[in-house]
Amino acid sequence: MAEGDLDRFDRAILSILAVEGRISVTNLAGRIGLSKSPTQTRLKRLEQDGVITGYRAMIDPVRVKREHVAFVEVKLTDTREAALSAFNVAVQAVPEVEQCHMIAGAFDYLLKVRTSDMVSYRAVLGEKISSLPHVAQTSTYVAMEAVKDVAL
Repeated sequence: MAEGDLDRFDRAILSILAVEGRISVTNLAGRIGLSKSPTQTRLKRLEQDGVITGYRAMIDPVRVKREHVAFVEVKLTDTREAALSAFNVAVQAVPEVEQCHMIAGAFDYLLKVRTSDMVSYRAVLGEKISSLPHVAQTSTYVAMEAVKDVAL
């Protein structure tokens, strides 16, 4: 399903679910101005078409001792497909890496790394990130405050 195929009701469903993932279908229907049955049908279609890929809990990082956020630029020694694939597979196994994006620019990847503090971050950098396949260089930027942190 392409974005252009979404009508105002679909967009309203997505907008509400992005903030209130546990809302009941009855409440969702009332909020978008449809009855329960067509809302449920639209919701199932959005799930089946892969527009809605899942539901998850938003967890307070302070309460689970993961409040330290660092963004890490990673440069590889090799950017041929085999090297990129090896890095992509290996980075999936590092639980502290919350996000990994391939970048077009002066470096190859940008990682969002979440740990409890600077000491644990240094251990993750030294023992895990630096030992990923083909890593040549890293640069770290520590976040002081999350001003906006929203997932689609």
